[in-house]
Amino acid sequence: MTPLILLADEKKSAAVTDWSARIGWLVGLALFVALVYWLMREGWKWRGTLQGDLPELPSAPDDPGAVRLAMSGRYHGSTTAGQWLDRIVARGLGSRSRVELTLTDAGLDVVRPGATDFFIPADALREALLGKGIAGKVLTEGGLLVVTWQLGDRLIDSGFRSDQAAEHTEWVDAINSMTKTPSTEGAER
Repeated sequence: MTPLILLADEKKSAAVTDWSARIGWLVGLALFVALVYWLMREGWKWRGTLQGDLPELPSAPDDPGAVRLAMSGRYHGSTTAGQWLDRIVARGLGSRSRVELTLTDAGLDVVRPGATDFFIPADALREALLGKGIAGKVLTEGGLLVVTWQLGDRLIDSGFRSDQAAEHTEWVDAINSMTKTPSTEGAER
């Protein structure tokens, strides 16, 4: 019985945390996160370089005509038409932002505070429809106003969401009446 008593009798200090190992792991993790962020940023820039053939975005004319519709909301991005995951980042089209849309006889004026504004001339408008997703943003059915337009030789889908989603149908009808395209709801986007 003596050995058991001796073991219980020994005094031991509590284990001390090895701070240098923990700090090393934290620094390693921070470097890994920084590397992943840098790679994502480089990928975004590379995508913009690949899309460098995209023409300059048109600007609004001095006299756009009478306002048909106006809307406040969010701009969720632009993609290659029909390819809802193929985001276009060139010319600032990849940046999500607040938006003020104005539809006139001359076209669609897209004003984005803190991002590049652009104008879609009426003859470049191809179609408008209610969609549910674009470039990583998925909403309920009909929760997104998707405007298809032509820039140079490329068809582009741009996604907008109004602060009042009930406005979307009116926008689809108005844009399609300008393009002579029948209204389409719930297309696969």
